[in-house]
Amino acid sequence: MIFVLWQIGENGMAAIKKQEDFREQRLFVLPEYMQRELVNTALTSSLFVSDIGFFPHAKNHFRERPEGSDAYIFIYCIDGEGWIERDGRRADRLSPGNLIVIPSETAHRYWASDHDPWSIYWFHLKGQHVGELIRLYGLDGDPLLLPIGSVSGFVEGMDQAYAILADKPYSLPSHVHVSQTIRHLISGIGLSIERSTSGRKKEQHLEKAVRYLTDHTAGSINLPELAKHIGLSKQHLIHLFKQETGFSPIDYYLRMKMQRAAQMLDLTSLTVKEISGSIGISDPYYFSRLFKKFMGCSPTDYRKIPKG
Repeated sequence: MIFVLWQIGENGMAAIKKQEDFREQRLFVLPEYMQRELVNTALTSSLFVSDIGFFPHAKNHFRERPEGSDAYIFIYCIDGEGWIERDGRRADRLSPGNLIVIPSETAHRYWASDHDPWSIYWFHLKGQHVGELIRLYGLDGDPLLLPIGSVSGFVEGMDQAYAILADKPYSLPSHVHVSQTIRHLISGIGLSIERSTSGRKKEQHLEKAVRYLTDHTAGSINLPELAKHIGLSKQHLIHLFKQETGFSPIDYYLRMKMQRAAQMLDLTSLTVKEISGSIGISDPYYFSRLFKKFMGCSPTDYRKIPKG
């Protein structure tokens, strides 16, 4: 089936016939003479949108540029899936929530899945600051999963940018506004991903620390040793534990030891002294005081409490 798209040309609106199997697509392409004007305008020379659109359920969608593009290409998938191959490397899968950036002058091709064709927002950016902005926020690597909180704002900004350009394609103030809107979207995405990545790193650090503490329940460790193993400063490690668990690392470690001792009191016939030694505390009297402090009663009384 043939669909008619509209492109702004030097002689006005021009109809483009396009053989595709997807409807309700939106497409805006800025004519070359307008691009030259934006390149030479101070407020847009650093960043401007040359192409923008939305392709829903884009069955049979395929694009290949062996020589690359002179623009940075952003593709955001909201439904279905597709594949993107850059610079001859393995193809990356794009699924709902994924954003990918194809750097300028990079050979590439991309295509929609046959069984579940993607729906994508996309735009092309040109300007002196585009590459630097993308690298600053680390957006030029593998496909990125946008944090849920930033998705609605991103889609809304894309819709707004398209509507403005389609309504007033020759208006310099409109292009300036769109330039600022897209710059804000990119920086917002970058910060959201950075916060999300920071959260994952904290989880990884905490998981590594807890695993190390668990593996050394029968021995003893100190704060500098734990911090060195995790790769954090002592201050950072203390802050992480208090933020995520409410306890300092050593306090958390002692609680783990007492929990382990409680399990042995319930499940074995070992003496208090033997249990104390098995969790790395050589003095059974000190162990008993610690146990009562954390568990609310002495080891002997704890063992007498009916369980189950």
